[in-house]
Amino acid sequence: MTDPIRRPRTLAPPPLVYAVGLIASWWLEHHYPLGFGVSPLLHTLGWAGVGLGGALMLWAAFTIWCHHTTVNPYKGASELVTSGPFAFSRNPIYLADVVIYLGVMLLIGSLWPLVFAPLVWVIVRYGVIAHEEAHLRAKFGASYNDYCARVRRWI
Repeated sequence: MTDPIRRPRTLAPPPLVYAVGLIASWWLEHHYPLGFGVSPLLHTLGWAGVGLGGALMLWAAFTIWCHHTTVNPYKGASELVTSGPFAFSRNPIYLADVVIYLGVMLLIGSLWPLVFAPLVWVIVRYGVIAHEEAHLRAKFGASYNDYCARVRRWI
């Protein structure tokens, strides 16, 4: 096995990528409206998305904490976590971020977040996840490859 990568070479802090997409959307909505209005149903669905995403994020963070490894995308993993939400998604925290992002879109009643969604996805997928995967593959080898064969990247 080759010398493991000490840590992922993450290019952007993931929460900041989603936040910038939402802040830009909010600003654009106020200057160039692309809104759809927020009905009570959409408002409820928006808060449900934020709550569901938050719960998934907490579950994933707790699972990582129980395995005594890091949730920080700039630090190296000390253990390959495959239980809890990691049993059905290799990236449950980023999945939670997407659910929260879409929930906030419903709360602000704007289509602008959908305009930014492909860019946000590309940055997270190739600027963050690709580097984390390279780190995990280098550090855990066949165990990580087996995990990838069993569990999808998103859902």
